[in-house]
Amino acid sequence: MRVRARTWLAASAVLLTAGCASEREPVALPPPAPIALDVPAASSGGACRLLDFAVIEQHVNVRFDVAAASERGDTHTCVVRAGQATLPELTLTVTETSMDKATFAADVVPDSAGKVTGLGQQAYRRTTGAAGGHGPAAEVGWLSTDGRLATLRWTTPKGTARSAAEKLVAGLTALAKTVNTRAL
Repeated sequence: MRVRARTWLAASAVLLTAGCASEREPVALPPPAPIALDVPAASSGGACRLLDFAVIEQHVNVRFDVAAASERGDTHTCVVRAGQATLPELTLTVTETSMDKATFAADVVPDSAGKVTGLGQQAYRRTTGAAGGHGPAAEVGWLSTDGRLATLRWTTPKGTARSAAEKLVAGLTALAKTVNTRAL
């Protein structure tokens, strides 16, 4: 029995001292790369359901990847931007309305606006000068055939020439023609 006890004690001592050896330093691994998700504008809800980043890029040659929606009463709004940049931004606003073409022409269409054909019941396009810390803006507004007033507005960064905003109006008009306000 003594031999067994001595063997057991010797084995225990070996096992205990094995645990006392110095531990190895952990190997430092680089942090994982951030995962970029391509989230569609529609996932933000509201009027963003009417926009698609790829379609916007196709018409205005700028890739947006951030969208935010807001709703207040009968008005639905979507603002899209590129990453962390504040400008340029594209804003879509859609409001339910009972106005007719005559009221739209008299009360909504700005005096300096040009006429747009093939968009809703009646539509306009215009550019505005720089104001409020941003550059000029391009705008397309229309009275849809389903009783909605819609506006697409492109706001440029401060220092942008008005001629650059004027060049955007054609692409913005083509983009407006892809917006299906009935989908709200």
